[in-house]
Amino acid sequence: MAAALKLISHKLCPYVQRAVIALNEKGIPFERVDIDLANKPDWFLKISPLGKVPVLVVTGDDGRQVALFESNVICEYIEDAQGGARLHSQDALLRAQHRAWMEFGSTILSELWGLETTGDAAVFEAKRKSVAAKFERVEEALGEGPFFAGRDFGLVDAVFAPIFRYFDVFDRLTDLSVFSDTPKVRAWRKQLAQRLSVRTAVGADYPELLHAFLVRHDAHLLKLAA
Repeated sequence: MAAALKLISHKLCPYVQRAVIALNEKGIPFERVDIDLANKPDWFLKISPLGKVPVLVVTGDDGRQVALFESNVICEYIEDAQGGARLHSQDALLRAQHRAWMEFGSTILSELWGLETTGDAAVFEAKRKSVAAKFERVEEALGEGPFFAGRDFGLVDAVFAPIFRYFDVFDRLTDLSVFSDTPKVRAWRKQLAQRLSVRTAVGADYPELLHAFLVRHDAHLLKLAA
């Protein structure tokens, strides 16, 4: 009997989406529990040492529960312990390279946090240029596609798909020209957007929730749209 999985999440969190995409790719059933990060429940703080999502609660056959935190750790557990399609190469060196690019994706997310929350025009432009430069590095790493490592969808794809989802909303507001010089990245982005596991990783209200988030932060991005 497979372990029962409960994913503690937030509707907008891109790190949660990584885990959801990995679980969806493998066809693994799980329970998703969305919480309000502005009002974290006590039970959540007891199982999340960093107070962050995602947390994957794994219940074994003996009833023992283990709470895993940090999205990449959770994705690695899903790959190692669960069945379904492989999301990592069996080659140790290639697998390490892919893990490095997963971390690179996390650095882009850090830049995006500043991009979407700042109301300062100069900070915004600095973050925009930094994100564009990072995607130029990604462009150099990409092959013929359709996915990061070629024909097969993997965990690097699961990391970058939520990043691209941000731009699906941003593009409705203004042209940030982040992908102007990266044709391979643009093709990769389009391919990931069509993937069922990616499309179903968020609810239909995601665009509205992200827009409301921008409004709450008085984001410079909205000033550009106006």
